[in-house]
Amino acid sequence: MGGESATRTAPHGGGTSSGPAGGRTGQRLSGLAVALGLFLFLGGFAWAAVVYRPYTVPTSSMSPTIGVGDRVLAERVDGSEVRRGDVVVFKDATWGNAPMLKRVVAIGGDTVSCCRDGKLTVNGKQIDEPYLPDGQAAEVANFPTVDVPEGRLFLLGDERHGSLDSTAHLTDAAGGTVARGAVSARVDAVVWPMDGMLERPTGFEALGGLSEPGPLRTMGALIVAGAVLVLGGAAYGPLAQRAARRGRPRTEPTGAR
Repeated sequence: MGGESATRTAPHGGGTSSGPAGGRTGQRLSGLAVALGLFLFLGGFAWAAVVYRPYTVPTSSMSPTIGVGDRVLAERVDGSEVRRGDVVVFKDATWGNAPMLKRVVAIGGDTVSCCRDGKLTVNGKQIDEPYLPDGQAAEVANFPTVDVPEGRLFLLGDERHGSLDSTAHLTDAAGGTVARGAVSARVDAVVWPMDGMLERPTGFEALGGLSEPGPLRTMGALIVAGAVLVLGGAAYGPLAQRAARRGRPRTEPTGAR
C-alpha cells in the first residue's frame, strides 16, 4: 500500500537453474571428453612419428605419381616386406648413397624385360601401368631381359625417360638390382600437395598379392576424433553457462499498491 512497490519472481523458461553451469555431472563429462580427446590427438601424432618418416622428393623421376618437391610419408618397413608395385625409399652406394624413391617392378627370382607391345613384362606377363605419364606407356625405353637374383629388387621410376633407375645401372656388378636390405621405407601417401594415399598398383596382382596400406588412415581418424572431443569438451562450459542464464528466474515489478 501507499506508494510501496513490491517485486515478485516469475519463472522464465519453465524452471530454475540446477546449480553450477551444467551441473557437476556435465562438468565431469566435459573434462573426461577433453582428456580422452588429448589422449587420442597426441597418441595419433606419436604413433605416426614412430611408424612414418617424411621425405621431400628432389627429382621428377616418379612423376606424375610423385612430383619434384612433393612431401611424402613413408612407412618404416623391413626390406623383406616389399612387394611388386611398391614405391620404396632406399639407399645404395652404387646409386649415390642418398635416399631415393623408385617403384619395385620385380623381386628376387623374377625375370623382367621391356618392352612387348609397349608394356613392361615380368615373368612373361605384360603389366598394365596406368601411373605412367599420359602417352608414355608405348614409348618406354627398351632394356634386355634381367634375371633378378634372390634377395634383390629391380626398380624403375614412373617417369621412365628421365629416371636414373635400374636401367641406368645394368652394367654394374649387380645388374641394376638393389638389395632388399637397402630399403628403409615404403611410401604410403603424398601429403603436400594433399594428393592423399597412393593408388594400389593393380597391374601386378596377377603375379602375387600387393602390399597392404599402412595405418595412416587410422592415425588420421584418431587425430580428427581427438580434436573434435577436445573442442567439444572445451565448448561445453560456455554453452552450459549461456543455457543456465537463459533458464534463470527473473524479477518483475508488481507496481504500486
